[in-house]
Amino acid sequence: MNEHSDQHSSAPDPSPSTGGGTTLSDQQGILEVEQARDFAQAMGTSLLGDKCEHVVILDVHKTSPVTGFIVIGSGTSARQMRSSLENLNDVAKGFGTSAYHISSDNDALWLLADFVDVVVHVFEPNARAHYDLESMWPEAPMVEVPPFIPPASETQA
Repeated sequence: MNEHSDQHSSAPDPSPSTGGGTTLSDQQGILEVEQARDFAQAMGTSLLGDKCEHVVILDVHKTSPVTGFIVIGSGTSARQMRSSLENLNDVAKGFGTSAYHISSDNDALWLLADFVDVVVHVFEPNARAHYDLESMWPEAPMVEVPPFIPPASETQA
């Protein structure tokens, strides 16, 4: 066996252990399905706290080969959308992780944060209607987005 094939034979198997989709939970740094669901809910709640609208979470872990949960929200301005995306990294730190990749367009029509098990999309409302990501997974169960409850210091101000 040559050195190249040895490297491939020792690589972890990327196929999910439970069949169906993937969260690649057997690899280091990747969340189990329930942890990923909790993480997705925290992402959704964060978007609500940042005044994003129409936040939904799709459970695609049995059907998507690349992620477990998709969080989608609509922003009200480019500044608000960028701020919302930045705040997701703070939430991720609480889960002991960070974004694998964050991308955005110059016009802030569609911003994306990829946390591997959870992918977050923040759209300008017209762009969201145009791309209609929700229709790509019509069979995906919706996960409840817990409401945002401001800290006591914010409610007393």
